[in-house]
Amino acid sequence: MKKTEILIDSIDKVKAFVNEISKFDCDFDLISGRYVIDAKSIMGIFSLDISKPIELDIHEEDEAEINKIMDIISPYLSK
Repeated sequence: MKKTEILIDSIDKVKAFVNEISKFDCDFDLISGRYVIDAKSIMGIFSLDISKPIELDIHEEDEAEINKIMDIISPYLSK
């Protein structure tokens, strides 16, 4: 499992992010406070405060696959 922070602070970013991670078979969770949301759910994401960085948990054990995922989500990583 890999943890990182992302910032998807607009509707277009949310749509693009969900489209990108939906290509992978593993599970992704977004954690904001005590809420845990399926990161592949657009409606779930909009229930969070997207104006701030959100913790992303990537449930994948294969290091090569994690590297692919990190490359694809790099535009959304919190700076």
